[in-house]
Amino acid sequence: MNELTRRDEMALSGAALRGAPWKAAGITGALVAGVDVLFDLIGGDVDLSWSVGMGIGLFTLIAAIGAVARPDRGDRVTQKARAWSLRHPWRFSLYPAAGTAILLYPVQLVLDGEGVFGAAWDAVWGGALVYLITGLLTLVVRGRTPSPR
Repeated sequence: MNELTRRDEMALSGAALRGAPWKAAGITGALVAGVDVLFDLIGGDVDLSWSVGMGIGLFTLIAAIGAVARPDRGDRVTQKARAWSLRHPWRFSLYPAAGTAILLYPVQLVLDGEGVFGAAWDAVWGGALVYLITGLLTLVVRGRTPSPR
């Protein structure tokens, strides 16, 4: 029986993310954060940590779903990793969720000023939300993608 270690699973998730639409994800995340700040300025109550956090969350979601949306693109290794990701959406989702939590922690720590534990708590919840959404959307993508031959 070929059981994968957690390290192997993380490597497969990372390989699946090769060739993700990073530019589109970055532009979308930055635009959403900027528009939210603009709306906050109009409303008079700016919450910069919320805006940046929303931009980070959308960045990782778009990159993750964009990576698995076209499993036939990329080199052979990337295609196999994406096929594995579609067969194991919840395991794949751990990688973008961890990335989100890691990126959110300094934002929460510096911009929100909640302290070390409060920032960690908020970052973990942000990662959990990305985990849930990425897993569900990967299930949807799996249902719409023809099975590999």
